[in-house]
Formats: sequence, C-alpha cells, structure tokens
Amino acid sequence: MGLLTKDEYKAIAKGLTLPTSSFVDGGYRAASSGKTFTSVNPATGEALTEIAACGAEDVDFAVLKAREAFDDGRWSKMHPSERKDVLIRLCKLMTRNARELAVMESLDSGKTIFDCETVDIPETIHAIKWHAEAIDKINDEVAPASDDHIAMVVREPIGVVGLVLPWNFPLLMLAWKIGPALAAGCSVVVKPAEETSLTALRVAELASEAGLPKGVLNVMPGGGAEVGEPLGRHMDVDMVSFTGSTVTGKRFLTYAAESNAKEVVLEMGGKNPAVVMDDAENLDRVAAHIVNGAFWNMGENCSATSRLIVHRDAKADLMKRIEAHAREWVVGDPLDPETRVGALVSETHFKKVCGYLEKAENIVLGGKADKGFVEPTVVDVASNDDTLAREEIFGPVLSVIEVGSFDEAIKVANDTDYGLCASIFTGNAKRAIRGARMLQAGTVTVNSFGEGDISTPFGGYKQSGFGGRDNSLHAHDQYTQLKTIWIDLADDDDEAVD
Repeated sequence: MGLLTKDEYKAIAKGLTLPTSSFVDGGYRAASSGKTFTSVNPATGEALTEIAACGAEDVDFAVLKAREAFDDGRWSKMHPSERKDVLIRLCKLMTRNARELAVMESLDSGKTIFDCETVDIPETIHAIKWHAEAIDKINDEVAPASDDHIAMVVREPIGVVGLVLPWNFPLLMLAWKIGPALAAGCSVVVKPAEETSLTALRVAELASEAGLPKGVLNVMPGGGAEVGEPLGRHMDVDMVSFTGSTVTGKRFLTYAAESNAKEVVLEMGGKNPAVVMDDAENLDRVAAHIVNGAFWNMGENCSATSRLIVHRDAKADLMKRIEAHAREWVVGDPLDPETRVGALVSETHFKKVCGYLEKAENIVLGGKADKGFVEPTVVDVASNDDTLAREEIFGPVLSVIEVGSFDEAIKVANDTDYGLCASIFTGNAKRAIRGARMLQAGTVTVNSFGEGDISTPFGGYKQSGFGGRDNSLHAHDQYTQLKTIWIDLADDDDEAVD
C-alpha cells in the first residue's frame, strides 16, 4: 500500500471519528468526575477532541474489572492457542484500519505520516503478531531430579499489570507491552501519555472486536498524578512496566515501595553515543546513519544518537557529509508525505528544547525553531561536560565531541548516567568487537544505527532502566512468575525423606 498525497491524508483526517472516553470492561466509559482534557494537534495548535480525564476512582474501577477478568480465568486460563487466535485477529483488524491509525497517530503526536505509514504501524502490528505466535511455543521445564521426584518449573501470568506509555511512540510502545503481557495471560490497565491517548483507545476497541474478553485490556487516559500515581500505588496491581523519562520512572519505585512492593520494570532515558574512529569506512554512509539516528522522529527517541564522538582525523570530512545529509530532512506539515521532520509533541516540550538551543555556544547547522517545529541542529561542544552533552534533550539536536584516540572515545562514551544504546563505526573488526564489549549500553550497533528488532531484547544499563527487557522472548519474563512443582514419586514403602 503506497503513500497518499497530502490532500488525501487531510481528507482522511477530517473524516476520522476520534475516541473521547476511557475504555474499561469492554466498552467506552466517561470519567467518573465528568472531567475532560483537550487533545491538541501539535502541528497546528488546534484542538482535536475532548478526552475523559480519569482519576483515582476510575483507576480503582479499571483494576477491579481487570482483577475479575484475571481471577475468573476468561483470558488467563484460556488455551494458549485460543489466546493466540484472538491476538492474530486483532492484528488483522489493525491491518484493515492501518491508514486510519496512521493518520490518527500523526495528528495526535506531530509524527510524520511517512514514519507512521512506513515504520510505526507496520512494526506495531508485527510486534503483537510476533508475541501472539510465541504463546503456544514457550515451553515449561522439567528440572533434573532423582528417580523418586519430578521437578516441574512452570510459568504463570503475574496477574494485573499496569502499563505506562510514553508519548513519542504511542502505538509501538503499546504493542511492545501488551504483546507479551497479553500473551502471558495477564490482564492490563494501560495509561497512555496524556499528549497521545487516541490510538491506544482505538486499539482497545479493535481488541474487543477481535474477541478479547471484557476487562482484559483497559485504557485510562489522564494525567500522571491522576492516573499514573494511583496505578503505581494500587494494592491490587501486581507489576508495572514503564517507559518514559528517568525522573518519572524513579517515582514508580517509590510508589511500589510504599504500597505492595509490586514488581517494576523501567525503560527510561538515554544520551546515546555514536563513536566514529579515524579508520571508519565509507564516511558518507556513516553520516547517513548518524543523521537518521539523531533526527528521526524529531529526535524524540530514547535511543536517538544525541552525541557524536568523532576522532579528530575524521571530523572535518564527516561533518561536511553530515551537513549534506541533514539538509535532506525536510521540516514541515506532518501530513505531507515529503516531510521528514514533524512537530514536537507539545508546546511545553517545544519550549524545553528551545531552552537547550539557547544554551548552545557553537551551532554549526540549523538551530531555528518556530511554532512547535525545530530544524535538525548540530552543535559543536567543547567537552563531554557541556550541558548539551550531558542532559537528554529529546529533540533534533546532535552534540559533537572531538577525541584523539580509541580509548578516549570509549571513556567519553561511557561518561554518562545513561546506558541505553551506543554505536561504533570502524573498519577494524577487532576494534569493533572490543568497542562493542566496552561500551556500557543495552544495545550496541556496529557500523550502523539501530535498535535490533522484535527478536532482540531492548533495555538499558545504569539510569536507562532495569528489571526486564522489551522485545524478544525475554519480554515475556517480566509478565510471568516462575513456580516450582516438586512431585514425590517415592514408593509408600520407602523410607520417608525430607
């Protein structure tokens, strides 16, 4: 299915029916308080719709319905192949409604329709389908024991799960979490980001149409204090999986400690380095990877390449090529398929990014910002101690740091509170492997920018997160409990043993 014209996308946008309520127990429901908040198109500043602003009372109701669904086994005890069939039907429905979801996502978040159509929606569907296909292919274990015993190690769904989503990849992060959580048999309460609630609500509606039982997938739009904190503190929520900022993620540890010591999985920020050595091959290709890593999704990406650590002998040539590639990234209307850089997600975030630009002392490319849009920007910084090299900007801003050796490059790369992603560019295979081993990050790419794919675990070191991983079969671990079943087979006439 090819891309449409800008006018065709705008026509679709005008005809959309946008969700306005929370989704609980198989249907839409207004907030108990009657309160709403405005969903705004960040590219135009215009209101899209009013959405139910849920609160603690609504969270209590959603958790109650999720618990009822879990305890009566309508999903948790359904045959694995039947759970798989339901999720596959959901994927088919999402495929049929892919264009609607893409336009809705672009309107709500400022993301380009190009990225929504070619990356976000296809990968979202693929992620749910991948985890669905794994449901009846993950086996339990029989541990070695004596002839008088059988030791079974079985997985059981952890229970009611709170899933707290970021605003930068609303659909894709929903899929990364509901895929393994629902595959495991859990019931979930999703808190989408207040800025980007529309597509999560629409997917919940499609899941109900696909046959997902009532109460298994619930979506609670609203603010962090009103929904996120009550969910994190709820005594009947068994675990929380959070993706977002490091500051907010740490709060969920407090909520868990002060409530029922629920399990918490955190995927948080990043200040990701791209190390380019003097022996890197094909600098034009290197530049393309770095530009893509820095400016894709407006830099609103926890795995974005936000620090370029480049050997002084390669710097001048590489910077010319980066400048050439960056100029190909057109800033403009997100619904124009020619646009590569859309609007930042909100006015608040736009002002935050502009604040960092004001601190930049040596902008070598870009730097212009206007009405929610920031053009791709490259800043030469004096050292890794510069604010723009230390703090997560979450915008299309690349900080460049010059180094003189391999050892210095690795040292600078690791000199950060974060450890989500990193990349190294070199023509020396031994150096590439050594560098990948030495870089302190959950994902390290060699001679490329990337995050792996659905089959590889994604998560970070240090303050980028802990407790589990998204993607791959390892993602299922965080939504299950391990139980040992020890069976005594000894003959009744045998001597009793402990």
